[in-house]
Amino acid sequence: MVPVTKRLQDEIQQTRPFRSLEEEVTLGLARTADALGRSTEDVLKGSGLTHTQYNVLRILRGAGAVGLSCGDVAGRMITRDPDLTRLLDRLEKRSLVTRERDGDDRRVVTTRITEAGLAVLKELDEPVQARHKKNLGHLGEDKLRMLARLLDEARSGT
Repeated sequence: MVPVTKRLQDEIQQTRPFRSLEEEVTLGLARTADALGRSTEDVLKGSGLTHTQYNVLRILRGAGAVGLSCGDVAGRMITRDPDLTRLLDRLEKRSLVTRERDGDDRRVVTTRITEAGLAVLKELDEPVQARHKKNLGHLGEDKLRMLARLLDEARSGT
């Protein structure tokens, strides 16, 4: 099979053709997601947050004062984290989140972002947005909208 683009094949030093167009696109998406993730991690490095921790703080900021259970946070994550409880432990140790057991159902623990967590996000909002623009802004609005639609369609098949 002739690759859609030789660049991916060169980047991963693959000499054999891809077995299918679906394989080539899947590997291209994975490679791109990794590159974009590493780029964002560079911005987050100074705050001592990982991409996943940053995502959790953003989710909790969106939840407001009500907070969320661990399961609700997990359901909103961009990438799955098999050990969300430990991740929350680390954020709580840094006083970026608080956790509280429900008065009616002791099995439910509600997590909320703290003022310190909000302050960290406020410091990161502009640099993270600038990095997104740097990484993808060259595509322009029309291509970005098309890409967003294509990615939505691709996820609907999983």
